[in-house]
Amino acid sequence: MPQEQHAPEHQRGPSQRPWAGLLWQCRENGVWVPPQATVPPWTIVFSQNYQHILALMFAIQEINENPHLLPNITLGFNIYNSYFSASRTYQASMELLSTLGRFIPNYKCGSHSNPVVVIGGPSATSCDEMATILSTYKIPQVTYASTPVKNGQTQDASFHHMFPNAAHQYLGILRLLLHFGWTWVGVIYVDNPSGASFVHDVLPLFSQRNICFDFIERFPIITFSTEIVDGISEGTEIFRAAMRSSANALVIHGETSTMAAMRSFLHFLAFEDIPVNRKVWIMTAEMEFTSLAFQRGWSIHFLHGAISLSVPSKKSLGFQRFIQMRNPTQENEDHFIRDFWENAFACSFPTSMVDKNVVHICTGREKLEILPKTVFEMRMTGHSYSMYNAVYAVAYALHAMHLLRFKYSIRVREKWKFLEQNPLQTLPLSMCNEPCLRGYSRAKKEGKPFCCYDCVPCPEGKISNQTDMDYCFQCPEDCYPNNDQDSCLPKDISYLSYEEPLGISLAIFSLSFSFIATLVLRMFVKHQNTPIVKANNRSLSYTFLVSLFLCFLCALLFLGRPEKVTCLIRQAAFGVVFSVAVSCVLAKTITVILAFMATKPRSRMRKWMGRRLASSIVISCTLFQATICTVWLATFPPFPDFDMHSVSREIIVECSEGSVAMFYCVLGFMGLLAVLSFIVAFLARKLPDSFHETKSITFSMLVFCSVWMTFVPTYMSTKGKYMVAVEVFSILASSAGLLGCIFFPKCYIIVLRPDLNKKEPLMQRKK
Repeated sequence: MPQEQHAPEHQRGPSQRPWAGLLWQCRENGVWVPPQATVPPWTIVFSQNYQHILALMFAIQEINENPHLLPNITLGFNIYNSYFSASRTYQASMELLSTLGRFIPNYKCGSHSNPVVVIGGPSATSCDEMATILSTYKIPQVTYASTPVKNGQTQDASFHHMFPNAAHQYLGILRLLLHFGWTWVGVIYVDNPSGASFVHDVLPLFSQRNICFDFIERFPIITFSTEIVDGISEGTEIFRAAMRSSANALVIHGETSTMAAMRSFLHFLAFEDIPVNRKVWIMTAEMEFTSLAFQRGWSIHFLHGAISLSVPSKKSLGFQRFIQMRNPTQENEDHFIRDFWENAFACSFPTSMVDKNVVHICTGREKLEILPKTVFEMRMTGHSYSMYNAVYAVAYALHAMHLLRFKYSIRVREKWKFLEQNPLQTLPLSMCNEPCLRGYSRAKKEGKPFCCYDCVPCPEGKISNQTDMDYCFQCPEDCYPNNDQDSCLPKDISYLSYEEPLGISLAIFSLSFSFIATLVLRMFVKHQNTPIVKANNRSLSYTFLVSLFLCFLCALLFLGRPEKVTCLIRQAAFGVVFSVAVSCVLAKTITVILAFMATKPRSRMRKWMGRRLASSIVISCTLFQATICTVWLATFPPFPDFDMHSVSREIIVECSEGSVAMFYCVLGFMGLLAVLSFIVAFLARKLPDSFHETKSITFSMLVFCSVWMTFVPTYMSTKGKYMVAVEVFSILASSAGLLGCIFFPKCYIIVLRPDLNKKEPLMQRKK
């Protein structure tokens, strides 16, 4: 940034030619250093571009002499040349990132070589190449060239345009063609991003307005000296075809140097007796009437009747006086002026004369006013005016940054000053009523003019984020209105997590009960030969305990963020495992009843006794439930889903059941088994219970049915993660009821009353 002190006067370096495509660098100390690269001997001089340099110098001189703009700060500048070469542009851009005078990219030392901004132009191509490097370092860039932004393309925030929007001139050309009824036209464009955008984005709009194109050709690209002959030949052929075209209106989309090339192509056609002044040339605003030294005597009759769009410029007497005061004989003048002077007046200064036979010697007293406009314009051209505005834009931005540091203290002092004077700090209002604040919408007052209205609060779920809005609107699905209903806040993601107290508690209960079931199973295996274990179908008890162990672990599938796999298997695993457990209870009850019926004389029930019956009940019930789950998963499988609407401030991540009917079929079959087990156990409750467990089964099934009958209405009345918590609680509670009611009395006898775990005491109790 510029320092708060006066920098020294501009120190001028060695001479440089004013080539097209100059890169401008403003920096803080005002010292001008020329680029290190030498000028190629074949470089073509565009004298008209010298005015861009003068506009830069004139604007900086005005700013430095203005005591109200950037006081105690002097602007300086460096000038870099691109030579129409991408490699030179990249080199110049990298030099800005190096220490002054030492080309070491990305290494800078010293406080006097930090550019505050880079001004690029007049070539749009060089600006794009320059931005490739400088945008990475967030160096502000201002261009006075026409650089289009294509549809959908994002422009870097540090890149600013001074040249008017090209869309307006394209619309002007379209209206011009339609006004004169020129619907059969030819197009010649420069092959750069601006020209490509013109062809691909603008010309289709012309076609939509019934304008047809006889041809669409591009100017040849000349990058090396060996290609000049081929480029001229190609360009001449393009303009030869254009002259022979039946289209009399020709649209030329070019840039500053296009006119010089166009004059060359048309000049060569004159030797072929091809008339070039019968066409109406319609040229874009980027094209400046620039001429090369050897073109000054060529005819410009082809321009008679041509139409050219132009950029608004400022008629400044101060700028003309500034130009007229240029003196190439003074040593403190800029180092471009001698080369410009020699090229413009076709003369040579004695110090630069190489050929001793040169007749025309520059005196320095030549008048710029006598130069033809094809060589130099005295008035400020559109590109020069864009350069002038670019410098002032930088100055005003620096001025605003300079004032920002004093903003707070000045604001406090000025506040008390204004309060004492009691001035008017806002404009008076003249409105029928106060504006509606955010969170409110306007409602028409009956019988009043439309400018009179009431302010109505936004309904629940809607917002208004501006004053005086006609309607309130809904927030996006993933957001909800804040309390003031003037903005939308993002919804929280909600699911039953292991990290919250509810999830942790359920996980601890699940693991604890599964551990208890494991201990009971280990106890039964250890005492497998005792009467109390053998009396109640030992294998069935083992199966029952294993299923309860899995029931407790099954609850863990319902915790955590729902994923595709867990959503797919958790309900099916729950249904099958619980069906095994309940079918074991049913098998136990039926086995007890058949055992007592078989003890009667000549009973036919003895043939049903044994393990086959119990195994058949468990296997058949499990297979039936597994079939239901398989059909469910094959037809309408569960899947992870986002519920945006159930809870106003949360996005619920849940497992959608896929088919609610199949889900309740699984629950229904499990409930049917539980009801059958309860009925059978209830009917057998009065049988002697020395060995069997009908009373325990009756009570356990009563608990089981009560839990799941309560589950259905509770599950349907809750939302979000609490629905999952209700299901997990029901799984744990019903499983714990079966484990405690059926196996606690047996564990009590095995551990604390081993004297009762014998056949004799049990037989005595039976009698």
